[in-house]
Amino acid sequence: MKIAVIGAKGLPAHQGGIEHYCEEMYPGMVAQGHTVDLYARQSYTQIPWFGTYNYKGVRVISVPSIALRGVDALTNSAAGAIASILKSYDVVHFHALGPALFCFLPKLFTSAKVVVTCHGLDWQRSKWGKLSSQIIYLGEKAAVHYADEIIVVSKELQSYFLKTYGIQTTYIPNAPATYQECDPTLPDLSTLGLEAGRYILFLGRLVPEKRPNLLLEAFNQLKPPGWKLVLAGGASDTSSFRTTLFQMTQGNPNIVFTGAIEGELLSEIVRGAGLFVLPSDVEGLPLVMLEAMREKVPVLASNIPPHRQLIGEDRGLLFEAGNLQSCIEGLNQALTHPETLKAMAAKAQDHVKQNYAWDRIAFDNLSLYAKIAKKLRRAEQLQEVPASPRTETPESLPTGTGIEVVLELPEEMCRLNVAEDPLPLPTPRYEGIVG
Repeated sequence: MKIAVIGAKGLPAHQGGIEHYCEEMYPGMVAQGHTVDLYARQSYTQIPWFGTYNYKGVRVISVPSIALRGVDALTNSAAGAIASILKSYDVVHFHALGPALFCFLPKLFTSAKVVVTCHGLDWQRSKWGKLSSQIIYLGEKAAVHYADEIIVVSKELQSYFLKTYGIQTTYIPNAPATYQECDPTLPDLSTLGLEAGRYILFLGRLVPEKRPNLLLEAFNQLKPPGWKLVLAGGASDTSSFRTTLFQMTQGNPNIVFTGAIEGELLSEIVRGAGLFVLPSDVEGLPLVMLEAMREKVPVLASNIPPHRQLIGEDRGLLFEAGNLQSCIEGLNQALTHPETLKAMAAKAQDHVKQNYAWDRIAFDNLSLYAKIAKKLRRAEQLQEVPASPRTETPESLPTGTGIEVVLELPEEMCRLNVAEDPLPLPTPRYEGIVG
């Protein structure tokens, strides 16, 4: 199949859940013979408009965007959607609700099927102003009206679309990103003044809705002896908020800002953490938490629904979202009951291994593409799609095969047949694409 991807900044991924999602999933699809074009932001790729390069077989196409806060993503998505209607694709896949504002273009002007993945209700994120939030919300409305299928990454999002619009969506969760191998002695920690197992880690963009300020204030008040706090991540259109965080440290030498991290340093910092904390008010299904759980790092998180889905009753600790005192109490409990947290971390690791894997996610996405594109010839079974480590640079990547093949599924994996005519909206979409 020929697949277009719109909504990611570009590849390789440096920061951002959507970019890591695309980096993990689409090279595996190319390895099976499908062609994938990813329309990226020129401000990210730093190559001329409509220049291209291959990243592990995925053709990355640099399209115009205006590098201004709140405008970059919008203009890039519009340009990508327009570019997609000039080519013949089987599926055009939009990632996130903002880019989905333009999903009507391929729907109305091409024969391609349109898929939108909702990674979270982005209009709720506090970093966006009123106008930006309204535009993103319009993207949600456009997805509901024009998309042939909406994918959601959490059960809470699936419930939201059912309750709000009366439509069924397809639940395909995230999975932890692949880490680079690193020296098991974690030598880079000492350069940051860190000791393995003796620091609390926040990993993610320094944006208001992730509430690193709440964690920082809780740490300042608790003052746990022998522990440091590491805030790892860059800003995202929020430089003033980052400045506020710096001011909150009050010169405390036990608070470390690393900036955005990747590669071996990322691997070491996560694997060496004694506690991972995610105090967010808004999330889809956070990759960083899945990564910490996979690495058997104890987790403390706010009690929003996506976190409850991952942690459950016995895979980590929860505190009341936005409540400073509850966060302080959660930190204290986690740091003073290490054996209990260690047992929870082991259960969390098993849970992630059993339920969140990129080969299954890619399989489910391809199965969905095949369903809505009606390419269901029974000649051979779909292979497992290998996960893709994020280690290469564009210059060293293999070229894509450019081979178009038809996805073929075994009959027993299909729960129902696709109707000859598209399902009208807003009637419920079918559930459970594959078993």
